[in-house]
Amino acid sequence: MADELILIIEDNEKNRKLVRDVLQGYRTVESETAEEGLKLVAGKSPDLILMDIQLPGMDGITALKQLRADAKTKPIPVIAITASAMTHNRATMLAEGFDGYQTKPLSIRDFLEEVRRVLDARGKP
Repeated sequence: MADELILIIEDNEKNRKLVRDVLQGYRTVESETAEEGLKLVAGKSPDLILMDIQLPGMDGITALKQLRADAKTKPIPVIAITASAMTHNRATMLAEGFDGYQTKPLSIRDFLEEVRRVLDARGKP
């Protein structure tokens, strides 16, 4: 757990702070926009990306498609974080190519379990 780098792409400062606080023990880097987040991915090579879906400018789904289109960033797991808790959204987000899905407000226990599950699954078929 100690050395894994997690990129948080979230436009709301309070949500970023909550996620940063909950992820104590992990290294984190943050971005308010998908565009800035994509630049950080290139320079930082995170182990996991937490991607808000509703972002100013480019949305999280479009950003994910750009990550998946690049051979260097394609294998980085991405968890969708969204305020939309409709039941069909989980299936839709996973079908878009996200590796996990969490709704806001976050359930801290479920969120940490999902982060660990996705990190542990890296590189496995």
